[in-house]
Amino acid sequence: MATKILLEHVGVEGIRAIDTYLAHGGYRSVGKALKEMSSDQLVEEVKTAGLRGRGGAGFPTGMKWSFLDKKSENPRYLVCNADESEPGTFKDRYLMERIPHLLIEGMITASYALGANTSYIYVRGEMMPVIRLLEKAIAEAYAKGYLGKNILGSGYNLDLYVQPGGGAYICGEETALLESLEGKRGNPRNKPPFPAVSGLYGCPTVINNVETIASVPWIVNNGGAAYASIGIGKSTGTKLISACGNIRQPGVYEIELGLPVEEFLYSDVYCGGIAEGRELKAVVPGGSSVPILPKELILKTAAGEPRLMSYESLAEGGFVSGSMLGSGGFIVFDDRACIVRNLWNFTRFYHHESCGQCSPCREGTGWMAKVLHRIEHGHGKMSDIDLLVDVAKHIEGKTICPLGDAAAWPVGSAIRHFRDEFEAHVKNPDSCLAKHLHGAYAHAASIM
Repeated sequence: MATKILLEHVGVEGIRAIDTYLAHGGYRSVGKALKEMSSDQLVEEVKTAGLRGRGGAGFPTGMKWSFLDKKSENPRYLVCNADESEPGTFKDRYLMERIPHLLIEGMITASYALGANTSYIYVRGEMMPVIRLLEKAIAEAYAKGYLGKNILGSGYNLDLYVQPGGGAYICGEETALLESLEGKRGNPRNKPPFPAVSGLYGCPTVINNVETIASVPWIVNNGGAAYASIGIGKSTGTKLISACGNIRQPGVYEIELGLPVEEFLYSDVYCGGIAEGRELKAVVPGGSSVPILPKELILKTAAGEPRLMSYESLAEGGFVSGSMLGSGGFIVFDDRACIVRNLWNFTRFYHHESCGQCSPCREGTGWMAKVLHRIEHGHGKMSDIDLLVDVAKHIEGKTICPLGDAAAWPVGSAIRHFRDEFEAHVKNPDSCLAKHLHGAYAHAASIM
């Protein structure tokens, strides 16, 4: 039985209410941290755990916390990035909807570790029901003495606020999030300075993902070494996966990192195999911004080893034959899915969501969307395929924030692995199965 760190109590009736949450061990980490541990000890415990950022980048959380400028006389802030807008990714929303107090508990414990007395949860603006749930949970935490002045008699003070997002995917980028939180347009900032030195209101700030912060209470309660014993290599602990597309059992699953991809995909405990008994064609393993992998490369690496659900295994082979774990948005396509149409969907999204600050992204995403539209609708030329690759190369690595990379990587990988499908669209436009079998992949398309 896989260890459940985040979803253990999700099915408990009434777990959204603080009394039920307390009855199942909730807020224990707050008492332990505030009464038995120093902030430095807490940071070291998270380092020992090997917890990595669960928002996509996978950067070591404890190391990120240690970068916080401790010499500054300015206030420190912790900001939770709950602006979940990546197509194919919905695990943070699921966690906040099902067990909001777990995130609140993590925010208190992590804020103490960082010496922050004011913290924020920045939630995607379209998630109003989630925002209301969090606000209610915060009010309950204040009433029980877990927030406010002199928490549990420890002398530590913390105020926690929920901020609705600005309705833009770009605000999921941490510096654009800070701009939005300050009431400005959500444009990414140039770095350095990094937020740990000059973040919210020019003060030292740490930004962490929902899942990352929600993992902290278990680490405090059970120890960093216990967390590090779960998983494989540098991919420690558990990971929430948003599984969707042409599978029998879409949903959010908590896995121990290192689980074979084939087991995750075909086991009845998880995805349950391909829907309608179809054949697997391809998988986007980490949300729309990571490279797509065909069947032969998602189940095994180029070296013939079983592909694992871990940061290292999914990245093995680089972008030539590998991908990324990313945000855990596991999008599955069966043998009827049209890769060209799917890529056009992704590219339209990135064009729409570009903030326009960097010309390679602003102009390049638009060009890619237009060229893909041309190919998908029967007006493409063979030269368009190489044009897409060229435009993607002129975007990648040339923008202030990673949105440009996120738009370029799917294009490069789709053409690398499925070039014959793009050529078929040009040679025989009427052969595109997507034009005749919309229903075959409607579930996958509906997440865009």
